[in-house]
Amino acid sequence: MTFGQKLQDARKRTGLSQEQLAEKLSVSRSAVAKWENDNGMPDIDNLKAMSKLLDVSIDYLLDDEGRLDFTIIKEAIDLDSFEKVGKCRDKYDAAVYAKYSDADSIQPLIRSKVLSPLEHIAEWTVMPSFGLFEAIDQINNYGGSYLVEKDDKQYLVRVDDEFMTTSQIMKKITEKKFRIGGNKYKMAGYKLI
Repeated sequence: MTFGQKLQDARKRTGLSQEQLAEKLSVSRSAVAKWENDNGMPDIDNLKAMSKLLDVSIDYLLDDEGRLDFTIIKEAIDLDSFEKVGKCRDKYDAAVYAKYSDADSIQPLIRSKVLSPLEHIAEWTVMPSFGLFEAIDQINNYGGSYLVEKDDKQYLVRVDDEFMTTSQIMKKITEKKFRIGGNKYKMAGYKLI
């Protein structure tokens, strides 16, 4: 189960609506909906509050079959301060290259959202030629994803216009396509290092 599925399941078991949970966390209902659809993650304070309200551990909510470490480093960045150099195709590449220039490998990734069963059915029955959910996902999730290898460790790095988020990967990824949480990844056709 993904984080969003676990959150939704725990919320329903406690008898709370999205609006009620949002009110108790002092966030918007759309934030809760976003988390339940695996389109974002709450900050650590909200995770702690959810854990208490829903009577589940943070480990349970975040564990993705043991693939990601729970240590997430989120750093503010000024994307405009990075310039494309070498094999960098855009400023997202440049930001990761600058941060991890001493890495053994930096592999850009192509990320897509794992569709819920309902979205999948709608995608193929109602809108078979449009790819609407994928298009919306790409618009809402601009930026870049990267698999960084350094000192026999792997990291999943996500860069957007404001932040660089890094999580250590606990189970080594060797396949060209893989899934973590509510996202599917495949290796892009180029490497930065």
